[in-house]
Amino acid sequence: MTNSAAAAPQSKKTVTLTDNETGKQFEFPVLDGSTGPRVIDIRKLYAETGMFTYDPGFTSTAACESGLTYIDGDEGVLLHRGYSIAELAEKSDFLEVCYLLLNGDLPNAAQKDEFVKIVTNHTMVHEQMQFFFRGFRRDSHPMAVMVGTIGALSAFYHDSLNIDDQRQREIAAFRLIAKMPTIAAMTYKYSIGQPFMYPRNDLSYAENFLYMTFAVPSEPYKINPILARAMDRILILHADHEQNASTSTVRLAGSSRANPFACIASGIASLWGPAHGGANEAVLKMLEEIGTVDRIPECIKRAKDKNDSFRLMGFGHRVYKNFDPRAKIMRETCHEVLKELNIKDPLLDIAMELERIALQDEYFIEKKLYPNVDFYSGIILKAMGFPTSMFTVLFAMARTVGWIAQWKEMIEEPTQRIGRPRQLYTGPVAREFVSIDKRK
Repeated sequence: MTNSAAAAPQSKKTVTLTDNETGKQFEFPVLDGSTGPRVIDIRKLYAETGMFTYDPGFTSTAACESGLTYIDGDEGVLLHRGYSIAELAEKSDFLEVCYLLLNGDLPNAAQKDEFVKIVTNHTMVHEQMQFFFRGFRRDSHPMAVMVGTIGALSAFYHDSLNIDDQRQREIAAFRLIAKMPTIAAMTYKYSIGQPFMYPRNDLSYAENFLYMTFAVPSEPYKINPILARAMDRILILHADHEQNASTSTVRLAGSSRANPFACIASGIASLWGPAHGGANEAVLKMLEEIGTVDRIPECIKRAKDKNDSFRLMGFGHRVYKNFDPRAKIMRETCHEVLKELNIKDPLLDIAMELERIALQDEYFIEKKLYPNVDFYSGIILKAMGFPTSMFTVLFAMARTVGWIAQWKEMIEEPTQRIGRPRQLYTGPVAREFVSIDKRK
């Protein structure tokens, strides 16, 4: 695997910072990327001014240079290595997108076959892993199990921990992408007391995951191509999303030269947060709170009231100010799945009516509060039989390739340094120690 990300071209433009207190001026270069906002290079800011920048949440700070994913939230654009997410979801499959993210280009037929073969041959996990599961309570949250088991892979695969060895980095990448569905399915099976199902080499990535999750040894499992394609699209649409919280966590952990399994475990832990990976789970909880279709008008009225704490989950997006480019694809997939399964579920009825009203309501249209990818993915996963506690696990399974690609890109960056954010200190200054017998 090679890193095809080109270095950002150096701009001759500069910006000037003026310290009004001293009258001194400081000049900093401006860097141009291939697209998107320009960046002020402040790497020498502290050395030249003795000051830091203050940016809580890093919403205006570029912490790295990357050639993987580009988002334009205002225009509703999401590109992986220059390819639109709509084209990839429509014309590719998940492993082809994995190859693209890892290598920089789409594979030809021979490269695709070889890549799929290697991933398929790594889907089994060490047999002792099944005993590792027994240390967890059956009612443990699946994400807790995922954090522990993925981190534990470093104890089983010692031959892919040397991050300075390109071949070992490649093997670690293959292992993580291949074994994540196996461990995710094992997590689900363990929680319901069913036997683990070994992966099958004759199935596709998405088919294999559905088989390991829902098959039982006592009867044959029939692959539903519509559900398999829906799962594949869910994986594609969540594969990478630029420098979000979990990806930044993986990069920060990796900057300390931690092994790749530990880094991905850190990403899973960050994704577990309800503000990040739990959005589609929140959609289902909202639908349960609404309860019945006839309560939807009341809930929409409450959502429009700024003084009411009720919020409609799954509408709008923090990054996409116009529309979520993944949502249209997921909407089509959602309706395909519901039609195929013909499920009579009150929550799904509420979801579809809520979608219909929101797409026609002037308030939602004016504020661009369209149903986002989380709204539809939650509905699809529920219809397919996944409990809400597994939703974030599936998110982690999809995002693993993005995390690995970001980690790999960072490790192969010659100027890579350990992450060390700064702070604005507001605590007490130097204090004299008082012995305990003299403290009041």
